[in-house]
Amino acid sequence: MTRELLEIVELPDGKIVLRRSEKDAPIVTLTFSREARDFLKERYIDVAKSMFHAGLQTAGQLEGGAEVEIEEVEEQDMPVAGKHTLH
Repeated sequence: MTRELLEIVELPDGKIVLRRSEKDAPIVTLTFSREARDFLKERYIDVAKSMFHAGLQTAGQLEGGAEVEIEEVEEQDMPVAGKHTLH
């Protein structure tokens, strides 16, 4: 089984993307409306993580039971130049 590290990043424009690395184009882009962010407050980050995780799990099942593992990024390891790594 090939293991691939994916990261969830919030871009400066507020979009949340799932990508393989900083140099790669996003695989999936998630945008919350202002109304949704106001309702969720800081929990929008947890909702985004859950949405990406559910999508990856479903894609893995469709691919024949491939297992998907998501690793947490420690806050001190997060880059601070114009983006915010969430996961």
